[in-house]
Amino acid sequence: MISEQSQQAYSDIMRPEMVPFLPDEYSNVLEIGCNDGNFRKYVSKPCEYWGVEPFKGAADIAKTRMNRVLTGFYDEVENQIPDDYFDLIIANDVIEHMEQPWNFLRTIKKKMKKNASLVLSIPNVRYYKNLKELLCDRDWEYKDEGILDITHLRFFTEKSIVRLLNENYFEIEKMQGIGPKVKKRYLFLLWVLKIIFGKDVEFLQFGVRAKI
Repeated sequence: MISEQSQQAYSDIMRPEMVPFLPDEYSNVLEIGCNDGNFRKYVSKPCEYWGVEPFKGAADIAKTRMNRVLTGFYDEVENQIPDDYFDLIIANDVIEHMEQPWNFLRTIKKKMKKNASLVLSIPNVRYYKNLKELLCDRDWEYKDEGILDITHLRFFTEKSIVRLLNENYFEIEKMQGIGPKVKKRYLFLLWVLKIIFGKDVEFLQFGVRAKI
């Protein structure tokens, strides 16, 4: 479960890199973990926009930017979300905070119209900086944000993301690695780790668009 301290650490982070994962058409949008509603400005087409946000301060700000915001964790407000209503659901940096993300995927399908899209961003535990800490520094230290955010309950790789979605009967339409540009001082380390472990270690996260 995400903490208020962690929520504050992420509150100012914008996610323009997730815009290419949005579908071309949508009319009813639900954003899980909407924070203060910053991502709303990237969803540019006219639409009805709902949000779910557990922290009241952020939810109150989001209410000024969205049509409706439910204050609470998803499983607390699930019964207030209409079934068969949304053609786009967004959950950026959400499922890694859930004890049972497969239950979320199973229940969120009830809220989606036929051919609706689910857009996710999910941290990659095989990110090269995390591998360095684990393999070279022999450490696994939880932090206030990032891959080892202390509130992360689940960890994912590219392969396990695909498996999670497929096992819950989602069809992946688009999946790409995303993340910050690699600084020069890390280029040699990244080159070595990519040779040993594969190209996916370059990416901090994976962005995904899937359909039911």
